Amino acid sequence: MSNREGNLEAPTRHPVDWKNPDYYDQAACEKEMERVFDICHGCRRCVSLCQAFPNLFDLVDATEDGEVHGVAKKDFAQVVDQCYLCDLCYMTKCPYVPPHPWNVDFPHIMLRAKAIKFKRGEVAAGEKLLASTDTHGQFAGIPVVVQAVNALNRTRPVRKLLDSALHVHPDAWLPDLATKRFRWSAPADDVARPVVDGERTPGKVAIFSTCYVNYNEPGIGFDLIKLLRHNAIPYVVVDKESCCGMPKLELGDLDGVAKHKEANIPVLAKYAQDGFAILSAIPSCTLMFKQELPLLFPDDADVKRVQQAMFDPFEYLVARHKDGLLKTDFSTPLGKVSYHIPCHGRVQKIGKKTEEMFKLIGQAVSVQLNTVERCSGHAGTYGVKTATHPIAMKIGKPVFKAMAKDAPDYISSDCALAGHHIAQGMAQDALPAARLQHPLSLMRMAYGLE
Repeated sequence: MSNREGNLEAPTRHPVDWKNPDYYDQAACEKEMERVFDICHGCRRCVSLCQAFPNLFDLVDATEDGEVHGVAKKDFAQVVDQCYLCDLCYMTKCPYVPPHPWNVDFPHIMLRAKAIKFKRGEVAAGEKLLASTDTHGQFAGIPVVVQAVNALNRTRPVRKLLDSALHVHPDAWLPDLATKRFRWSAPADDVARPVVDGERTPGKVAIFSTCYVNYNEPGIGFDLIKLLRHNAIPYVVVDKESCCGMPKLELGDLDGVAKHKEANIPVLAKYAQDGFAILSAIPSCTLMFKQELPLLFPDDADVKRVQQAMFDPFEYLVARHKDGLLKTDFSTPLGKVSYHIPCHGRVQKIGKKTEEMFKLIGQAVSVQLNTVERCSGHAGTYGVKTATHPIAMKIGKPVFKAMAKDAPDYISSDCALAGHHIAQGMAQDALPAARLQHPLSLMRMAYGLE
């Protein structure tokens, strides 16, 4: 079988052997990086995805003979630091991923390099704090404190202080803390309703709040509940939860990921065993349970159980529609909607479920949909850090322009952070203004629900 024929199969992913002491051998990691970089240099298909690849190719092109072996190992960090583990190169571009014999997994070798850096104590305290979303979210829901913190965060002196102390760019958009947490104020529901004939999707839902929805935008969670109630889908909010661990993963803190896993998986596995679909309204969190934790803990039966029960909200709602169990009594036109598919949604291998829902809504009321399928550049903490915020805005420029096409009434992204990043970029580039709404909120509006 030729190399070309060897990759006609669907991409497969090998587990991450992160508990093996050899995983943290820097020389071995650099050797594997050099092998992978040499293949990437000869291909260059991923040059437009993020800044990691342009940095790599610039380093190679600056060598005497234009080959990877001429790049100093210390300069590999210029590539590693620009990778935010979106997985798009693996899932959408690279022809050499497993089962191809060249076995290229660019994101996982970047993860290994990040993990080594973290183990060596080379990650700054500010970066660690930024990745501790459930720590700085603890102020949410305390009215006087929230109002003070939100007001201060909008002032230039405090933004300069955040720049010097935490390396948060003064111009980067930062989310407000919520005046009431989602988990404290989500209305309860009765989950004892009977199963409907013909029901193939799980007929009851457990909502994993996520740090962002809980501490920053609880309205997204409230709108999800309104959609579930309108469709007579019983739900509960997960008893207790910790951060999904994605910010720790992006930092290379695999022990931190493990701690969050140990807090979440036993709780979520019980819901999975009891027949709940588990819904998470933040794509990165959903992906953590669907892909990253199963690759980090491949032998954990509860991790697999949660993986099988975890749904993107629109993946679940579209499945309910296919079961004939979703109401289609949409009554309010949405007008022009520019919808952005985030990277961590694209790599879940579920198709364009949110787009499918917008098209379903469009069969009942007016929806002029413009779908944009490209990285916004935000990528979690990458978009707010002093060193990378300007690059994030540069990466997002084509998306900002595409989202402004035909002067939309609304812009929307399943990733709330990407949505705000796009709104900031459109304003910065003096593009037509549009109201930012999460897709769940737009679906609620289409139903005519308050």
